[in-house]
Amino acid sequence: MAKDLTGGGPRHVAIIMDGNGRWAQKRGRPRLFGHHAGARRVREIVEACPDLGVEYLTIFAFSTENWKRTQTEVAGLMGLFRRYIQREARDLFREGVRVRFIGDRIKLDDKLVALMDELELMTAGNTRVNLTIALNYGGRDEVTRAAQRLAFEIEQGRLGYKDVDAETLARFLDTRFLPDPDLVIRTSGEARISNFLLWQSAYAEYEFIDTLWPDFTAEEFAGVVAQYAARDRRFGAVKA
Repeated sequence: MAKDLTGGGPRHVAIIMDGNGRWAQKRGRPRLFGHHAGARRVREIVEACPDLGVEYLTIFAFSTENWKRTQTEVAGLMGLFRRYIQREARDLFREGVRVRFIGDRIKLDDKLVALMDELELMTAGNTRVNLTIALNYGGRDEVTRAAQRLAFEIEQGRLGYKDVDAETLARFLDTRFLPDPDLVIRTSGEARISNFLLWQSAYAEYEFIDTLWPDFTAEEFAGVVAQYAARDRRFGAVKA
């Protein structure tokens, strides 16, 4: 069993799951083979969270920019998301995982959205782990949509412009039900945040890991969490 790090470990971890395509190509397989392997890895990381004191896990599954990929890959990914929900729903429920989705659902097909809604409803009473899946999500898109909703409230007279501050805007974000992430991990060796949780990660710690996502084990995850626990977080202040 992993070491319990509930004292100083991160409460909310967000992960940019990168490297599926390269993992597959290194094995002479199509990119979708890597995405399937990556989906299987998610369960192991979710299952590791309680022993590490991680209450919230947010994973970046599909970005607003990923529509630029080939039609074959996009269609394959959408099919994978549908099958993942259908295959994992009962186990997620039994394991006490609450699942929620963030992102713009407008471009997603009706069957996938219906499955997402059903999974959210099925797991709404669970509290062991809070798993949030970012699907058709982009940080700039999220803030834009939040600003539009905020502007509508002002237009309708329910808010005044002087009422708008950072806390007010945050209530209109997709993540309004989540604490800000303490730790953001990106796998595959890329050192960029790719439009992920831009607002929420203002004070997050970052770890850029060389491991490709399908090879990112629970043991390596535990090691990253342990490193976080050793950091001195000052949030802009200077300790005497």
